[in-house]
Amino acid sequence: MLKVVKFGGSSLASANQFKKVKEIITADDARRYVIDSAPGKRFPGDIKVTDMLYECYTLAYDGDDFSKELADIKARYKEIIDGLGLSTDLTEEFATIEKNFKDKAGNDYAASRGEYLNGLIMADYLGYTFIDPAKYVFFDEEGNFLADETNKNLADALKDVDRAVIPGFYGSVKTTGKVKTFSRGGSDITGSVVARAVCADLYENWTDVSGVLTADPRIVDNPVPIEAITYRELRELSYMGASVLHEDAIFPVRKAGIPINIKNTNAPEDPGTLICETTVKTTKHIITGVAGKKGFCSINIEKDMMNSEIGFCRRILQAFEDNGISIEHMPSGIDTLTVFVHQTEFEEKEQSVLNEIIKLTSPDSIDLESNLALIAVVGRGMKSQRGTAGKVFSALTDHNINIRMIDQGSSELNIIVGVADEDFEQAIKAIYDSFVDRGVGDF
Repeated sequence: MLKVVKFGGSSLASANQFKKVKEIITADDARRYVIDSAPGKRFPGDIKVTDMLYECYTLAYDGDDFSKELADIKARYKEIIDGLGLSTDLTEEFATIEKNFKDKAGNDYAASRGEYLNGLIMADYLGYTFIDPAKYVFFDEEGNFLADETNKNLADALKDVDRAVIPGFYGSVKTTGKVKTFSRGGSDITGSVVARAVCADLYENWTDVSGVLTADPRIVDNPVPIEAITYRELRELSYMGASVLHEDAIFPVRKAGIPINIKNTNAPEDPGTLICETTVKTTKHIITGVAGKKGFCSINIEKDMMNSEIGFCRRILQAFEDNGISIEHMPSGIDTLTVFVHQTEFEEKEQSVLNEIIKLTSPDSIDLESNLALIAVVGRGMKSQRGTAGKVFSALTDHNINIRMIDQGSSELNIIVGVADEDFEQAIKAIYDSFVDRGVGDF
């Protein structure tokens, strides 16, 4: 058995958290490769080290004095080192950081130092080999991740290293060596990439919650955790706002057939959530989870006989493509077609898009609606259960929530519902209560 383990910022925010992490790692000999994040918040109102680094670098870039800000960052790491009783000396590393900040090494370099420094401490604390991902995780000059080349590099680098700490979140541009980061939360991706490279049996992602939850705990009180979820289900929930795991972290392990286990550093005995390609485990409820996002608008196009007009949909899509706007959903009827897009993206190019639609399709009318939210009801159990969509309708109707759109994929894995932004939280609660709190028996 071989495991790759990734620990988030809250899991590595202080010396006490480091101690918990070491107990977790040493409790299972299979946990041989460790991915670390930068120190997160130690308490409500605290500042993440990554944010401290961004602020410090901004001052340096503008030519302002950043000595106090750098000293505050040094103090965060010294607190961890002293709390662990280590003799780790980061003097040389901070001198290099200070020089590179003055030389304007870039925001990506600045942000990556949180993981880099924490990785040095963790490697010293565990007695593991430190591996700098800047030497093995590569991007091209446009910032695209070079997955296959990275996989080969890491596999070669780690084949003779029995135990290692690899900082998450960053790599480098292959042609220049300049540090390049993944998007925020990218340590999840690094863990997935390493798991694929070493052909791990399991990728454990340790955070501050006991797995993926059925709904956002900021909206629903104490939502139940999900015992097992498929990659496709998680992808749907992640895209619609569930934020336990970076959505791009799914692809490397999915390709290699490696399951992911989301675990809680503060409650390691909890089973967490197993994420896998497929599973025979049945869910306790019809749905696996519900998630959503605000900030959409709809463009409703009407034209008699549009269904018999060859190329009509393609021309609609062309208007959005020509203006660089991605489409979220496109439900349609016989004589109507509605396009949902991010409102902030559309507002800047609204008239250009509308003019092109009129030019390309000569519609009878175009109506716009703003401030909409999209909610995804996701679950593999919906396929075998009749009346799921009706139950969604009933839950929202019972709470006087007007449904602006409903769209169900052919796979019957999810149902997308559109409501007004102002109804978003209440809609999430209503759907959750209907499917989860009262249970399937109240169908």
